[in-house]
Amino acid sequence: MSIYCALKVPEGCRALRLHHYRSHSGAKASPNLTFVPASLPPDALEVEALQRFFSHSQRLLVMTGAGISTESGIPDYRSEGVGLYARTDRRPIQHTEFLRSASARQRYWARNFVGWPQFSSHQPNAAHLALRNWEKLGKLHWLVTQNVDALHTKAGSQRVMELHGCTHRVLCLGCGEQTPRSELQKCFEVLNPTWTAEAHGMAPDGDVFLTEEQVHNFRVPACSRCGGILKPDVTFFGDTVSREKVDFVHKRLAESDSMLVAGSSLQVYSGYRFALAAHEKKLPIVIINIGPTRSDHFASMKLNSRCGELLPLIVLR
Repeated sequence: MSIYCALKVPEGCRALRLHHYRSHSGAKASPNLTFVPASLPPDALEVEALQRFFSHSQRLLVMTGAGISTESGIPDYRSEGVGLYARTDRRPIQHTEFLRSASARQRYWARNFVGWPQFSSHQPNAAHLALRNWEKLGKLHWLVTQNVDALHTKAGSQRVMELHGCTHRVLCLGCGEQTPRSELQKCFEVLNPTWTAEAHGMAPDGDVFLTEEQVHNFRVPACSRCGGILKPDVTFFGDTVSREKVDFVHKRLAESDSMLVAGSSLQVYSGYRFALAAHEKKLPIVIINIGPTRSDHFASMKLNSRCGELLPLIVLR
């Protein structure tokens, strides 16, 4: 299925990507609650307790999950009633399936091609902007996100580790060439000038629901440099986060004096391990998430509120 198409990485690709996203850093919009579970408004006493936690923190490490982006209109997997698992029997593509099956890659990229214009247009919400402001104040030591949507970077955050990668980059598995996802979209359009498909619902990683018949004639490019397989620069289910990233986060955690988990159930071990490490270091841990998490039993405080409603209430001093 691989079709060659010229794909070039501009010089300073990462810097260009950050510069482009900064143009959105002042964006403000009403929250989209379609994929947000029901929750009560923040309790005044809980807000006061969170304020004390924030005021006492000098080097705060924040880890975010899909629950921080649901208010931007991006669904998550596990939220009760509104997550992908609750609404459909759809499951994300597995790493080994993508590697071994050309038809699986064709199906993935066809769905991703249809969903990309909408997915890439999502903007940061109040929670992303609040964390950006914390960083500017010097209160946020580092931000570790499990999300692949680039919304923290769009908001203007700079001290960000994308633990699971980012859908806005494409990686060649043969030579390691990186390409902006927007450039691959143009290549798809050239290779499939008459191909059309109607989208039915969107998944958390940006692809949509299509039938096998719809994707049958979709053409997928290969790397122009080596002919290798192109894959989004993200950690698929069944794959592991690189040792370099894990070590980097552990070092930032060692430099921190507290930890905030925002919008994550911590069910995936790649994120849970850092909450566990913070607990072992006896750091105070606050969790903001609608619904239970894997670390509720050892958190200093757990708040069942919307991140976009609660985080902007913290007074910056």
